[in-house]
Amino acid sequence: MTAPHPSALRGRDVLVTGHTGFKGSWLALWLAALGARTTGYALAPETDPALFEVAGVADVLHDHVVGDVRDRDAVDAVVARSRPDVVLHLAARTVVSEGYRRPAEAFSVNVDGTTAVLDAVRAADRPCAVVVVTSDKCYLNDESGRPFRETDPLGGHDPYSASKAAQELVVQSYRRSYFDPQAQAAAGCPVVRLASGRAGNVIGGGDWTEDGLVADLARAPARGGELVLRSPHAVRPWQHVLEPLSGYLTLAAALLQDDADALAGAYNFGPHPEDDATVAELVDGLSTAWGPLADGSRGWRSEPHEDLGHEAGVLRLDVELAARALSWTPTWRLGETLGRTADWYRGFGAEPASARDLCREDIAAFEGAVSGSATRGRAGAGPGPSRSDADSSRSSGDVTPTG
Repeated sequence: MTAPHPSALRGRDVLVTGHTGFKGSWLALWLAALGARTTGYALAPETDPALFEVAGVADVLHDHVVGDVRDRDAVDAVVARSRPDVVLHLAARTVVSEGYRRPAEAFSVNVDGTTAVLDAVRAADRPCAVVVVTSDKCYLNDESGRPFRETDPLGGHDPYSASKAAQELVVQSYRRSYFDPQAQAAAGCPVVRLASGRAGNVIGGGDWTEDGLVADLARAPARGGELVLRSPHAVRPWQHVLEPLSGYLTLAAALLQDDADALAGAYNFGPHPEDDATVAELVDGLSTAWGPLADGSRGWRSEPHEDLGHEAGVLRLDVELAARALSWTPTWRLGETLGRTADWYRGFGAEPASARDLCREDIAAFEGAVSGSATRGRAGAGPGPSRSDADSSRSSGDVTPTG
């Protein structure tokens, strides 16, 4: 089998659920750059502003459909109409704190929505590669600090994390019950290969997620100039949004190959181990890359919110399986990620109409880095200083970690 590459999606019909969200918008723009025919199915954007709107993502889509992923008739219809070669299922509730406030919705969207998509693929009765995006929060976190592997037990202390573990169990059961490639081929049925992607915490330009760290950093001046961190010492596998998206695209490309039956499984997509960092480190590093506002604000203070319940203190991912099976490895170091994120917001602040171009520039730079081309230089890119250096810490984090 040749090494998979996202370029294999050129000319393919791709269905993306959750395309109006932060990650989904970046993914739709990247698929357009790759030359795929993309249909998007999702609720209307839930933030104001929203990357989907400011970057004009609807304009690059083959079809844009607004709907709830739990609406089985609507999901059946969009799958039947789009006849996808690839399904990238991102539609989900994605925030830990939101899961505490609305647990039933977290389970309903993340579990029932996934079964709706997979049942629609079953009903379509055509060959397809399906990647279900779950989360690094799906693991039974023992707080040991060791990087989790795909073979580790699933679990979840809080409702959001548990819903993502349940989502993984749904994927596993459908793969064994309905989408076993060898059984499908033996029965003369179209082969559907089903896999899942477990990504670390992502940052990047255009994230205005409620309770999101980068979004809250951007909003801090309007809220008094100081960012409030609930868990400043929590360690997370931070990465640029393009990192896991490259993993999903590479995985989808791999599943399309004729000899890819063994690749239908679960994969972690996370950063270089040295780039795991605390929330406080990330805020300090991003603030340094971003620079102070006119009033000098970019500070933070710690204020635990015990009423929102438990959050894991340490979460790390082992990405060796993706490297071995898919030839996928993380590309941008954390310094590069922080610099590009800050550059995106500065560029957008100066010219809001440039949002799509800013995304395209980052996508092109990322593709160049993957292929070995030189990327634009930046102070702070690369491994950077040790985490003990608070002035140039290269961490990135979320006030509320998101999946």
